[in-house]
Amino acid sequence: MLGICRGRRKFLAASLTVLFVPAITWIYLFAGSFEDGKPVSLSPLESQAHSPRYTAPSQRERESLEVRMREVEEENRVLRKQLSLAQSRSPSHHHGNHSKTYSMEEGTGDSESLRAGIVAGNSSECGQQPAVEKCETIHVAIVCAGYNASRDVVTLVKSVLFHRRNPLHFHLIADAIAKQILATLFQTWMVPAVRIDFYDADELKSEVSWIPNKHYSGIYGLMKLVLTKTLPSNLERVIVLDTDITFATDIAELWAVFHKFKGQQVLGLVENQSDWYLGNLWKNHRPWPALGRGYNTGVILLLLDKLRKMKWEQMWRLTAERELMSMLSTSLADQDIFNAVIKQNPFLVYQLPCFWNVQLSDHTRSEQCYRDVSDLKVIHWNSPKKLRVKNKHVEFFRNLYLTFLEYDGNLLRRELFGCPSETDVNNENLQKQLSELDEDDLCYEFRRERFTVHRTHLYFLHYEYEPAADNTDVTLVAQLSMDRLQMLEAICKHWEGPISLALYLSDAEAQQFLRYAQGSEVLMSRHNVGYHIVYKEGQFYPVNLLRNVAMKHISTPYMFLSDIDFLPMYGLYEYLRKSVIQLDLASTKKALIVPAFETLRYRLSFPKSKAELLSMLDMGTLFTFRYHVWTKGHAPTNFAKWRTATTPYRVEWEADFEPYVVVRKDCPEYDRRFVGFGWNKVAHIMELDAQEYEFTVLPNAYMIHMPHAPSFDITKFRSNKQYRICLKTLKEEFQQDMSRHYGFAALKYLTAENNS
Repeated sequence: MLGICRGRRKFLAASLTVLFVPAITWIYLFAGSFEDGKPVSLSPLESQAHSPRYTAPSQRERESLEVRMREVEEENRVLRKQLSLAQSRSPSHHHGNHSKTYSMEEGTGDSESLRAGIVAGNSSECGQQPAVEKCETIHVAIVCAGYNASRDVVTLVKSVLFHRRNPLHFHLIADAIAKQILATLFQTWMVPAVRIDFYDADELKSEVSWIPNKHYSGIYGLMKLVLTKTLPSNLERVIVLDTDITFATDIAELWAVFHKFKGQQVLGLVENQSDWYLGNLWKNHRPWPALGRGYNTGVILLLLDKLRKMKWEQMWRLTAERELMSMLSTSLADQDIFNAVIKQNPFLVYQLPCFWNVQLSDHTRSEQCYRDVSDLKVIHWNSPKKLRVKNKHVEFFRNLYLTFLEYDGNLLRRELFGCPSETDVNNENLQKQLSELDEDDLCYEFRRERFTVHRTHLYFLHYEYEPAADNTDVTLVAQLSMDRLQMLEAICKHWEGPISLALYLSDAEAQQFLRYAQGSEVLMSRHNVGYHIVYKEGQFYPVNLLRNVAMKHISTPYMFLSDIDFLPMYGLYEYLRKSVIQLDLASTKKALIVPAFETLRYRLSFPKSKAELLSMLDMGTLFTFRYHVWTKGHAPTNFAKWRTATTPYRVEWEADFEPYVVVRKDCPEYDRRFVGFGWNKVAHIMELDAQEYEFTVLPNAYMIHMPHAPSFDITKFRSNKQYRICLKTLKEEFQQDMSRHYGFAALKYLTAENNS
């Protein structure tokens, strides 16, 4: 709106200039005003006319004055012409501009500039009518592959959602990894008026794999070339974005630029802001052919319907084949081929103003694209250095990027009022379940938490896992919050096998974790650890939801259900793999118990064998876990028997039993009604018993609980009477559900509870 108003002010200034300059000039030169009946002087020469030394002006001086007068007249004639053109174009607010300079008003179709995009549905005091309908869907295509790119997409989407006022339809060309991550993320994000469609990038590889590419984006950096073939045939236009883009304005402004396309213009692009295509960066630098500086493909407006009619597929393929005969490979992926096509067919391109793609790579002219913060539209981190790029204002851009990086994504779940949304069955069921809850119930918040959908980002860091040939592999499963982050390195040193962790973090904490992990040699050397971020929402710690997320995303047939504040004994991973075979876990319902101990010492010389552990137990350095506050939790393990046991032995379930176990991956999930502290593991072990799992204690396995400050939830349990009342109520309801589900066999749980 400010840009449009500035345009009106320019228009007014030009009008005044045309009206007044000629009049003032002629009055000043000929009529003038008079002092004492004598004309006011026009020059130093005339100021001397009445002095004794003054002589009449020469013929040359008169001619010089006449030349100056003609120049003024010519300037005014040009100004009138410009004003006339501006008046004829005033409905669209276009300014003629054929130059290739990076001004704020750059933007050419047939060399027309776009001073500022039109904000959809945004009325202004300047009376600008919106070029994008209020509920018009804006289509955005993004190519995304791998773990890191998936994180980048989230930041891009946040910046778009923050400013948007229109429904959005994202078309994600993704590999299997990105699809798994982003499908879960958007499903749990539940943003109104946002639709997501996925297209298998791996199926498209054959379309571009014949093109050698040196760019760090690899084969996926070429896939924008095949969007006309990949996207739905009825999709007429789409905005294509790189993953390293940040929006600083409503994307509807960019969508409105489609209305400026004329004739055969089918590609909207910003001119490249580096000297790459000029071929003068170093000796023997030979870039692909391009028109002038070429164009950057980080932001593209594609008129898909016209491109298809022009046989775009054939056009770019023929061009690429011809150029590869001499160039041998691309250096900038799809961008080289787009530019080679445009070089031959310049009529295809509509040049966007450069603020639609402010390119922050080293040695670019990006600083000429903006004069003020309000001028910024799209920031493109198109350097391999990303946030470490050299730019005079890089600190400002970095802070803007970090704002969206750490912005609470839950706040973007806002409705677009007046725009009908597609029916979401999951959301409707959720709302129905919530409506059935009694808000006057004192335990309402506990019950509501069970139905809360937490935004979830799977595999936040790179993950690699090679399945074991003998099919005996075991994944350690745990959950944690920010205050237990320091345990990660120790666990990785004690457990060399795969790990699945669910982390309960805010958006800002997720970035702190990322920096922590990337700065840790121990964590970065381990690629078989899956970090799954469950974003904070609500007042309770959803401990069992976290466990379920970590359990669900394991890649092994067996899992060790642990807690983050326990260190497994050295060699436990290999010992459990052997036990799985020995006890035939594959074909029997068994839960293998790893006996739990604890220390009160923050610095512990960790026992390297069972004999050493027993010695420390006798000396009082170690204790059986929670023997002094919650004996019932681990008493059935029978530690007295374990001391001398050399073979696995079976134990029976007892009330409040909550051991740490190894089970098959198909074991039941944890019950989500239990949040925070209390009964979260007890209920799970009870269900295993109800399903007739056999509890077997491993004689040469152990784990040790490390000391830490009490959690916030245990503090609430101890200090809040209502918390304890609600927990008791939830226990009773759980037991009743067990009885209904498992029948007569489940009655023992009620009896055991009453006798305990």
